[in-house]
Amino acid sequence: MDDLDRAIVFHLSQDGRLTNVELAQRVGLTPAPCLRRVKRLESEGIITGYRARIDPAATGRGFEVMVSVEISINDLQTVEELEGAITAYDEVVEVHRLFGRPDYLIRVAVEDSATFETFLTTKLMALRAVARVDSHMIMKKLKTSD
Repeated sequence: MDDLDRAIVFHLSQDGRLTNVELAQRVGLTPAPCLRRVKRLESEGIITGYRARIDPAATGRGFEVMVSVEISINDLQTVEELEGAITAYDEVVEVHRLFGRPDYLIRVAVEDSATFETFLTTKLMALRAVARVDSHMIMKKLKTSD
């Protein structure tokens, strides 16, 4: 990636709805070479997609909790089953497997604390590999990668 590619990625990360003409003007190219660069960045997997940012509260998912999970069973089949279950839950919006402890950091977005409690007790804690769960309610988002 050169400086023009970095500029394209920057501007598209700020506003993925820019037209090619607007993007070309911002990075100092004419539209045709700008479009070629964007297509190349997409084909190389540098640009992986475009999406809308949604206000979680407006969709009934304004209660967010970071959940750290430690597991007690570490065989490959159990880990794959656990990860398959966690990533399939609609309430889970982000999952990270970590080095060390905890084993997983999970961001959960639901309507309210009662809905979170139901999710925690009937889904997450019901997974046989889960040994320990710590929940951390988000007070305020200071920075997000969205």
